[in-house]
Amino acid sequence: MVEEVIEASPTTATKTAPVRGLNAHSAPRKMAEIEGDVEARIPLPIEEFARVLGGGVVPGSIVLVGGDPGIGKSTLLLQMAMEMASPSSQGRPGLKVLYVSGEESERQIKMRAMRLTRLAGVEAKPFSEDLFLLTETNLDAILEQVNALKPELVIVDSIQTVYLPEMTSTAGSVGQVRECANRLRELAKSSGIAVFLVGHVTKEGMIAGPRVLEHVVDTVLYLEGDRFQSYRLLRSVKNRFGATAEVGVFEMRDRGMVEVSNPSEAFLAERMINTPGSAIAVTMEGTRPLLVEIQGLTSPSNMGNPRRTPNGVDFNRLLLITAVLTRRLGLRLGEQDVFANVIGGLHIDEPAADLAIATAVASSVRDIPVRANTVLIGEVGLSGELRWVGQMNPRLREAAKLGFKSAIIPHRVTRGEALPEGIEIKEARSLREALSFALLSE
Repeated sequence: MVEEVIEASPTTATKTAPVRGLNAHSAPRKMAEIEGDVEARIPLPIEEFARVLGGGVVPGSIVLVGGDPGIGKSTLLLQMAMEMASPSSQGRPGLKVLYVSGEESERQIKMRAMRLTRLAGVEAKPFSEDLFLLTETNLDAILEQVNALKPELVIVDSIQTVYLPEMTSTAGSVGQVRECANRLRELAKSSGIAVFLVGHVTKEGMIAGPRVLEHVVDTVLYLEGDRFQSYRLLRSVKNRFGATAEVGVFEMRDRGMVEVSNPSEAFLAERMINTPGSAIAVTMEGTRPLLVEIQGLTSPSNMGNPRRTPNGVDFNRLLLITAVLTRRLGLRLGEQDVFANVIGGLHIDEPAADLAIATAVASSVRDIPVRANTVLIGEVGLSGELRWVGQMNPRLREAAKLGFKSAIIPHRVTRGEALPEGIEIKEARSLREALSFALLSE
């Protein structure tokens, strides 16, 4: 019999380390004794980014930014790092920013930064002395550099490339991603450093790794957009310090991500007036109303089962609207292929766009244009009735600001807040009545 001593592999649980947690050896305190003043946010010069975050960067927060490969995540965060490290024109001093990359070398990041500044027309402006680069994937080494440098903002690109050496799993595995995110969360909460993480996404468009990663962070942002379109949407799906479902609109150009201050005007810039199959919907993205063009097209089908092809519209919603148009209005869509498209690469989920989708399809099958200066807002029921939707006044004000003269909305059952002036309101009880208002006379 030979004795053999098996040493346990070092793990997070057995590693000799200081007490983990936001505050070591913390004790309960009375709520009344805790200072609860609102902490000032760090101003962010990129206004669309600041809008999605809720007004600026919260010290000690941890933000996760996800998106498809090549959509512009690293470009947007590098632009933010350069802006935050440079003094602002309002007198704000530059912050000490550390950009950590596990996917690119220092030379590659410097080349991308020089390209962004050169195309922006500020080639003569030197890089800020407060902007630091670190190419490292060992999280322990990263935390050592953070403790030595003491930055105010840390960007990690990406969370799937960093690892803890005491864990035997490879970088990007479920355990590594979860534990690395927890360590970075503890860093943010205990030191007041704002941390931004870049996350890869799966084929389904979800953040790769454990779903608990989204629960660990304070804010989850998705950078969305069609790679064949130049517009990008930065969408907030979780935010502990601001409104959820908020959206910032950017356009990908040679000089990087450029803010779109008036996205409704940009989405309608190439619209053709008095063309059958085109209708204008007003959708709410967070607190921002957006006017978008919805196109419908019907074509005789040569197949036994006609196709229903949505782009930017929910497939089941299109089936519902097509069934209502067929059953309640008598349109012969059972022999037609139906296509619905949202211009600009947007994806609309809310039912307030039902009326615009139905009008675009009916306009195409009848070959009658929709009135040019009219917006359509409302949900369509299975009986063909129109139902009221929320935040009607902001939608109508945005339409009036862009020069639209009339709006077709559902009939109000209760008279509450007065509707805005400057735009003619037509109330319809049913889809049939709304189409009589919207379509030009033959």
